[in-house]
Amino acid sequence: MKFTDGHWQLRAGVTAHYAVSVADAVVADDRFTLYAPVTRVTHRGDTLNGPLLTVECWSPAEGVIGVRCTHHGGGGGRRPEFALASGQDGPPAKVVREGSAIELVSGELSLRTDTAAPWQLEFTAGGEVLTSIGRRGTGFATDAEDRHFMLAQLSLGVGEGVYGLGERFTPFTRNGQSADMWQADGGTSSEQAYKNVPFHLSDRGYGVFVNHPGRVSYELGSEAVGQVQFSVEDQTLEFFVVHGPAPRDVLARYTALTGRPALPPAWSFGLWLSTSFTTSYDEATVHRFVRGMADSGIPLSVFHFDCFWMREYQWSDFVWDPEVFPDPEGMLARLKERGLRVCVWINPYIAQKSPLFAEGMAGNHLLKRPDGSVWQWDNWQPGMALADFTSPAARDWYAGKLRLLLGQGVDCFKTDFGERVPTDVMWYDGADPERMHNYYTQLYNETVFGLLREERGEGEALVFARSATAGGQRLPVHWGGDCESTFEAMAESLRGGLSLGLSGFGFWSHDIGGFEGTPTPALFKRWVQFGLLSSHSRLHGSKSYRVPWDYGEEAVAVTRAFTRLKHRLMPYLYRAAVQARDTGTPVMRAMLLEFPDDPACRALDRQYMLGDDLLVAPVFTEDGTVEYYVPAGTWTHVLTGARVTGPGWRRETHGFDTLPLLARPGAVIPFGAVDEGPEYAWADGVTLCVYAATDGPGAGSGPGVADGPRPVMGGPGLLGGTSETVTAVPTQDGSGDAAVFTVRRSGAEVVVETESELPWNVLLVGAAASGDAVPGPLGARHHCPAGTRRLAVRYQPG
Repeated sequence: MKFTDGHWQLRAGVTAHYAVSVADAVVADDRFTLYAPVTRVTHRGDTLNGPLLTVECWSPAEGVIGVRCTHHGGGGGRRPEFALASGQDGPPAKVVREGSAIELVSGELSLRTDTAAPWQLEFTAGGEVLTSIGRRGTGFATDAEDRHFMLAQLSLGVGEGVYGLGERFTPFTRNGQSADMWQADGGTSSEQAYKNVPFHLSDRGYGVFVNHPGRVSYELGSEAVGQVQFSVEDQTLEFFVVHGPAPRDVLARYTALTGRPALPPAWSFGLWLSTSFTTSYDEATVHRFVRGMADSGIPLSVFHFDCFWMREYQWSDFVWDPEVFPDPEGMLARLKERGLRVCVWINPYIAQKSPLFAEGMAGNHLLKRPDGSVWQWDNWQPGMALADFTSPAARDWYAGKLRLLLGQGVDCFKTDFGERVPTDVMWYDGADPERMHNYYTQLYNETVFGLLREERGEGEALVFARSATAGGQRLPVHWGGDCESTFEAMAESLRGGLSLGLSGFGFWSHDIGGFEGTPTPALFKRWVQFGLLSSHSRLHGSKSYRVPWDYGEEAVAVTRAFTRLKHRLMPYLYRAAVQARDTGTPVMRAMLLEFPDDPACRALDRQYMLGDDLLVAPVFTEDGTVEYYVPAGTWTHVLTGARVTGPGWRRETHGFDTLPLLARPGAVIPFGAVDEGPEYAWADGVTLCVYAATDGPGAGSGPGVADGPRPVMGGPGLLGGTSETVTAVPTQDGSGDAAVFTVRRSGAEVVVETESELPWNVLLVGAAASGDAVPGPLGARHHCPAGTRRLAVRYQPG
């Protein structure tokens, strides 16, 4: 929200008051409180008839500093609130006072103020100023409607970029944008967002989380061009500055505060096929699709039933349409016999025609207006109401309906909607309607996810959710919402997913082929490549099916090849999933997350890193041309073995059987031996693909504190100088490692060691075969029978 009219004046009807100095400071060992007048005080009379802001500063965890600014504090706590981790992580914060200067130190992050100087809060780390709050940076404003807003401004450095704020489809770098954290069902082609997260990440080594679940209005270098401003309609504004120094470290600390994702089950990483939305389908249609995938050699993991598994006008009643699905238990059992998991669509809305409407009214489970009547409207479902998830009894009632479906054989739920939540209402627990608008999705998805965890067990629960807010990352998986069937919308979707990843979410999917409209065969094939190189992969549309044969025989071949490729990548992908659970690093990563010191990576939004070591550049053109950036070092095309040297831009043309999928310099990537599905013994017969190292610095610029340093490689020769890489293959439940391999390279000598008793293989990519090695199109393959603990070979360029 903008308050000023240019640099000098306020907008019509707006009055603003900003902290100008420190009148008093109360200092404790680990925190301090400042009392700040909004007018200059020259004598005692100036202390009368004016506001005094209370600014509290503390540290909830190492490297995180909180600031809470309050005007009038008599309103008490407002619900709901984000659930944040409590307790200091690491050494306790400390306050140092020298003369008029006060400094709060938490790890490497410090907050400093001078009580004798004009108002300023300065955040520093490593001797550098990260950001600061100056003369218009702390205060409040009222408008012509007498609404009261608390606001803060944090400085932007020259060339500093800002990212995040949830899944946003506008330009990737947020500088120059206005953004309101307000859930909306706006599709992927507008400034609205399904997933609003009041957290922004700076490429200068810090992030800022605004601890307010309602509307947070951002001006990101758009009102004051050298400032990030955020404001809330409230009497208090609380935010946390989160230090890195690397972006991955910022996410690690932020997700430690707001929560890290549960680990999705391995089966969820396979291919999902949907009935689509308004298409006509019954059990015969479903089995025709399933048989068609099997006959085409395309492994399928999950079948999804979209809205019309229920009767029209009755969403949600959670009852299969008896005319279309007369034997749901038998149908689900028949799908299970084919090895499939089943997902069904739900939403939190209860149509008036649904028998649950009267049941919900009688049980006091539906959201009400202030006059006590049930809130209803006709947008989406006629006369629909909302389940009131602030009521424990309503949550139990809603979950009980879903429990019956789990008993029938359903495995998970697509938790659609949850954005259009009214504010002219009265919640069961007295929650503030403005705050509940965004937070409703959290209670909705917690209700469903909690049921799945209770019924299916830890590690088997997942939802397929559209809406989310801060903390929603704890409840994977999320998908990108309604997009058009165009290349532009495909690019929009990727921007949104990368933005969500920079907001703390580890797992993300999208509608392969686009939701609205029907993709061209070229678009379908390119989106299939992108979708199967995402954390989760679902074929879904609105008015047309997304079965590959509807788009030609080549589409079938592309879907088959990339589905099987993803299955072979499971040892690698699941390790990335474990990283997301343990550190908050997303599976799909914006390039700046992996290469923060490369300025060229900071604005890239048409490519990404999939895990630590794979660069993916989807093709967004009909003719197969693609432009992408390669960071420093010698990278290798995974599908062809061709080498690319960076740093620099590439322009290539790809057929539908390839796209830029590059292995990082010096990477050791484990490929599984099975491509029929995602669930198998990943360590049994695993192939370690050993890629060329680099003479450049790129191989050493990887994970930061969260995962430990990457090996630094260098020296002469294709394989570089001396290096050591440890590659772990996780167990299927993510509880540990099924096998660990250490690859040591010295010049042309490669030594691999392991304690695994299973058979394994080594593929020296780009090498000629010698000795017992088997030659192949990508290099020399060495087989190590069960019980082999060590392999020593020399790399001979092919």
